[in-house]
Amino acid sequence: MTETAALPPPSVPLATVVDLLSLTPRPACAPAPGSPDDLLAARLQRLQRRRAQAAAEEAELILALAGQRPAAADPAPEHPGARRAGWTAQPGDGEVSEFCTAELAAVLNVGRGTAAIRLTRALTWVRKLPATFAALRAGELDERRAQQLADAVKDVPADVAARVEERLLGEARDLSVTRVGTRAAELVLQLDAAAAEEARVEAAKTADVHVYPSPADGRAVLAVDLPAEEAAAAKDLFDQLARMLKADGDERPIGLLRTLVASALILHPADNGLPLVTANLRITAALDALEGGNTPGEVNGLVITAAHLRDLLTRLAALGVTTPDGGSLAYAVTGPDGELLATLTPAELERLAKRGCPQHPAGDCGCAVAGPPPETTNYRPTERQRAFIGARDRRCRFPNCGQRVGWADLDHVVPHSQGGATACANLCCLCRSHHRLKTHAPGWRFAMTPDGTLQVTTPSGVTRSTRPPGLRPREPEPPPPPESPPDPTAGPPPPAESRSTDDDPPPF
Repeated sequence: MTETAALPPPSVPLATVVDLLSLTPRPACAPAPGSPDDLLAARLQRLQRRRAQAAAEEAELILALAGQRPAAADPAPEHPGARRAGWTAQPGDGEVSEFCTAELAAVLNVGRGTAAIRLTRALTWVRKLPATFAALRAGELDERRAQQLADAVKDVPADVAARVEERLLGEARDLSVTRVGTRAAELVLQLDAAAAEEARVEAAKTADVHVYPSPADGRAVLAVDLPAEEAAAAKDLFDQLARMLKADGDERPIGLLRTLVASALILHPADNGLPLVTANLRITAALDALEGGNTPGEVNGLVITAAHLRDLLTRLAALGVTTPDGGSLAYAVTGPDGELLATLTPAELERLAKRGCPQHPAGDCGCAVAGPPPETTNYRPTERQRAFIGARDRRCRFPNCGQRVGWADLDHVVPHSQGGATACANLCCLCRSHHRLKTHAPGWRFAMTPDGTLQVTTPSGVTRSTRPPGLRPREPEPPPPPESPPDPTAGPPPPAESRSTDDDPPPF
């Protein structure tokens, strides 16, 4: 049996940590406790080489999978379901199926963006940086430096990439990771300014706005991909306005003032001649949080603390039965495991509370008076079904996809054309990309359990499951109690014909 040392708390001195780790049995090839420091350094270097070799092996396997998914299998441009140009760039120069990145994401259990990055760098290493890839396979160049080289040349012609590699690879091991990327970018500009300009134009086509959760509770980072001069000008504008507030006596930190200025300019653009807009927020709150509990809430998929949630709802005047101007308010009723039972407007909730159970109007019978919207015979879901599924799913249900509900379609898990019902138990939110994958990509299988858990199986046989965000995993059934040992003093059981039949089930 292998013994392991428990991880010590952070307050334990480092010397004690080393002593604890030295108690853990080591492989036969590892140096014994107390070996010289150079042996420990050698082990770390061997581990670094193995990581590089593993990255190269992963790239080879990714390319092998991509080779099995040619773009020829995708819907042709003139056919229904064909991809529309202008949404997102696809790796593979038109040779690889647009659905390959989704399959790779499911296989690796990562997001689609991460999968696209890994496929792109694998293609770049093999097609444009063969010497870099050979060094990676041999463990002579680490993954991060190889990644910097790939990022710099992925959009330039192969001959330019080869010249960059020839000039830089020899010294890349001795440069910092950041310096490798900077030096590669400089070489691209030096060797082929026209190609660099073309790469800049291509990069502009994939620019986007992203929201990332912040390490601090209840906060998020808004990232805008802009041309360098526009980003610098925007930052300078925020800084100037924040310094004006400082000069007027505002004692808050300058960084906070810059964020407040940026938020005001984005959310209140009237002074710039732009049309006024109303933000759409989906706020998810547990009842105990509104009553003072600690259950976190969500705002458009971003987790916030219970205290932040109560403050937000109070400021939006949404704690009573008041609906914000231009918005909507609905209550989500959940079960003991977080499963969504019903969605109700304030008026519906008040009416049901007054009416009670139609069968037992005089007593507290415990009968359910609300539930999911009923099934419809139509193909299109009803508005009640849309509200229920939106509150249940909150975002695209494909594994590792975080696209919010406002940009998602309601999809029949079992297609309507194959007898699938337009019912909440057969509907889920999928973003347009994953909706098209389910409809048009061959070999994928989707299934959903009654509690809304979606199971997705790739053509390569990997299955991933996603629960609705509020649904908690059920507690495992407790094991049966151990059987009591037989009593050695007890006599033998009576004959079968003499036993009483009072407890036997019919027909006796």
